[in-house]
Amino acid sequence: MIALIDYGMGNIHSVKKALELYGAKTKVTNNPKEISAADKMVLPGVGAFGDAMLELEKQGLVEVIKKEAKSGKPFLGICLGMQLLFDKSQEANKCKGLGLISGEVKKFEGLRHKVPHMGWNQLKDVNPACPLLKNIPEDAFVYFCHSYYPEPSENLVRVAACDYEVKFSSAVWQGNIFGVQFHPEKSQSLGLKILENFVKLC
Repeated sequence: MIALIDYGMGNIHSVKKALELYGAKTKVTNNPKEISAADKMVLPGVGAFGDAMLELEKQGLVEVIKKEAKSGKPFLGICLGMQLLFDKSQEANKCKGLGLISGEVKKFEGLRHKVPHMGWNQLKDVNPACPLLKNIPEDAFVYFCHSYYPEPSENLVRVAACDYEVKFSSAVWQGNIFGVQFHPEKSQSLGLKILENFVKLC
């Protein structure tokens, strides 16, 4: 069973439907016991970093997420959910993230392009060794909507990038922990392939 962590700031039901296309049993939940009992976890997210962490704290979810992620359970963060995996964000300087991946979330600044970065863009430097990106080709188009982007402290964690005047991490992988800055549930067949890959993870 895949626990879709519901803290009031995620595109939960679109992700749920996409995962269930591939036979996944899902549970939309903010119950720590149900999260602990799940085989995998997904943390979606839309909105502000500080507000999201406040909600996770308020609902008593931070510790169970950290515990289960550190246990080796496959864990996927999507969009804001990916950003929350990191230590901190320029969007909320006094707020700590989950700290599961070392690094900082940075703001797009001084660009000629419009911010937020919204719409289709191409994946670059795709690492085929990452099980989440199995059969995802270089230059695949995926759908983004964000004003901030995470930068891991270790380059090896980055398994795909994207160019938007600056080159930023669009997918990360560290052990059992995965994150994508784009919305796979909105990225048509290739995005659905990524979610299928997550469903098939042992």
